[in-house]
Amino acid sequence: MVNQAMQRKVMTLAVATAVVSLAACGGDGGEDLNVKPVYLGAVSSLTYDGTTDDLLTAGLGKTGLGGASPTVANPLQPTAAELRKIAIWNNYRAVLDITANGGYGSLYGPNIDIAGNNTLGEGKIAGTEYIAYSDDGSGNQNVTMMVQLPASFNPVSPCIITGTSSGSRGVYGAIGSSGEWGLKHGCAVAYADKGTGNGIHDLQNNTVNLQNGVRADAAVAGKNSNFTANLTPAELAAFNAATPNRFAVKQAHSQQNPEKDWGKWTLQSIEFAYFVLNQTYGDLASDRVTHLIRFNPSNTIVIASSISNGAGAALAAAEQDTKGLISGVAVAEPHVQMAADNRLSVTRGSSTLTGTGKPLYDYFTLANLLQPCAALATTATSAFNAVNPAIAANRCTALQTNGLISGSNTAELAANAMAALIAAGFQPESRDLQASMYSFATPAIAMTYSNSYGRFSVKDNLCGLSFGATAAATSATPNAPAAATAAAVAASFGTGNGVPPTVGINLINNLSVGGPLLDAASLSLVNGVAVQNYNFDGALCQRELAVGSSANAKRVQQGISEAVRNGNLHGKPALIVHGRSDTLIPVAFSSRPYFGVNRMVEGNASKLSYIEIENGQHFDAFLGFPGFANRFIPVHRYFVQAMDMMYANLKTGAALPSSQVVRTVPRGLNGAVANPITLANVPAIKKVPDAADQITFANNVVNIPN
Repeated sequence: MVNQAMQRKVMTLAVATAVVSLAACGGDGGEDLNVKPVYLGAVSSLTYDGTTDDLLTAGLGKTGLGGASPTVANPLQPTAAELRKIAIWNNYRAVLDITANGGYGSLYGPNIDIAGNNTLGEGKIAGTEYIAYSDDGSGNQNVTMMVQLPASFNPVSPCIITGTSSGSRGVYGAIGSSGEWGLKHGCAVAYADKGTGNGIHDLQNNTVNLQNGVRADAAVAGKNSNFTANLTPAELAAFNAATPNRFAVKQAHSQQNPEKDWGKWTLQSIEFAYFVLNQTYGDLASDRVTHLIRFNPSNTIVIASSISNGAGAALAAAEQDTKGLISGVAVAEPHVQMAADNRLSVTRGSSTLTGTGKPLYDYFTLANLLQPCAALATTATSAFNAVNPAIAANRCTALQTNGLISGSNTAELAANAMAALIAAGFQPESRDLQASMYSFATPAIAMTYSNSYGRFSVKDNLCGLSFGATAAATSATPNAPAAATAAAVAASFGTGNGVPPTVGINLINNLSVGGPLLDAASLSLVNGVAVQNYNFDGALCQRELAVGSSANAKRVQQGISEAVRNGNLHGKPALIVHGRSDTLIPVAFSSRPYFGVNRMVEGNASKLSYIEIENGQHFDAFLGFPGFANRFIPVHRYFVQAMDMMYANLKTGAALPSSQVVRTVPRGLNGAVANPITLANVPAIKKVPDAADQITFANNVVNIPN
């Protein structure tokens, strides 16, 4: 029976090292031995009964995931179990609209079975969770990997689904996307935080996260830290003296450029899953201690999956899969960037873009410059808009002064900024989302990726920017750096998303006139006068890193080049779904050109279909907010369909759909409230689309129906 105390146990793996030599030569009598991969550290495991606690919902069930955030007994010292529950609650809700009218509980959710019916009650799933670090022995990588093995796993019909985290989230980041799909289908789910994760080093107090999220002194944690900034004691002391109350964050400051290895770590998570499966179900070898390999790529279905950055990791893994570990790919909204190639063009209606899109840092730094001003072009309808009009007008003026846009008044400048974004490749459907993306994502991502690609240290304060808590605008020191709330830092494993602003940690402009301030409220010197313009100088510095020729720019551009993909999926069946209105990872910079590059590289051997969803945008979780609910549909609905179709293809040979645009119908309003979603709003992907909806490729041209 399951241990109700759920005490953490360590798998008996001491023999693994001893049998490596045997495995290399087939073992005694040619036995195929199950050996722990050398890059994995200690493997810990916990078993959940599916009642008091479980793999999918941390014991909260469908109702609890839709309810208030879990609480902790001692906010300053949350336990590992409490942090796990909070992490699952937050990560599940971060990628899904959790409202009933939006489809939670009817179209998707823990209670919805694999046939789409409401039969699973609270949807709790029993099973065992295995966690380990992947590292090279230095402790500098410590990529968290996890395998969830549901009790419903069927050894006769084995399957593995990858769940590499989206964004910069911790290892539970894909729990609500590919994690849920895999667990419901009785598959082992192979998760990885891909070297970004939720590692937060409180430099002032020198504390870090351990693998289970509990905070510890960095010196005590040592190589067990999820992330510790690479600073000597003298450097740390000097940094704290010059810039107190700051934080280093793993993706930004690990100096590893983790994106270059997202594919490798996704493949390693699959190997971890195979190790767990064979350790659990493989027969004992002749030594009566080691297990034999029972599952391998010849008898196990493996789908590389996830959303956003995790989707990009799945595609990278499929490209790099030299061992045949992956059977097929099904992803949504992938962040994927390719080497420049002007042989390709993508046409939609009267618009044609030449080349393979833009690198993420290129289009984010362009957006970081233009979005605040462009937001003023759609003030009446811009959804979730937190842009301050007066500060945005000052940004418009700064852009005009530097020759980046033109116009005779603020309205014309804003329209020109918006036109520049559309001309660059942002879709017309993204107009009303530019303000929301700037309000909640763009500056922080520009900051994070510049540091990451260039492998900069936290002590470099690149472009004068740092991370730290700030005082309230109504305080005695408004928007100035301040000590972080201890409880927020203690809970950061559960509540953080890996990219500030998160857990009370914000983006700080160290070069603000008069001293460091919250970046959005900081002051720039213009003609001898301090003005607020959303730190135009910082945005201009970051843009130079993307397209300039300075030493720092060359570092960043080198890092970007290390993370490009080649589009060669080696004939693996693959499905990509992507919302046309995505303003975070626009289709013109990612999925559309990736589809074209794949066809250029693989030709008739390509088995990739690209499904573009009308009225789909990046953050399904935003659909619970006014301005989103009535106008956009959940892309998750189509992610689930893509997974279903890929599984059927691999299991039974069922045909995959042709590339197409899916015409969805926004819910609209009933008074001031969005109508409940129905299947009429989200029609199914067609196996054979109508001619007017077909996405085609010929002569190096991708044609997207308007």
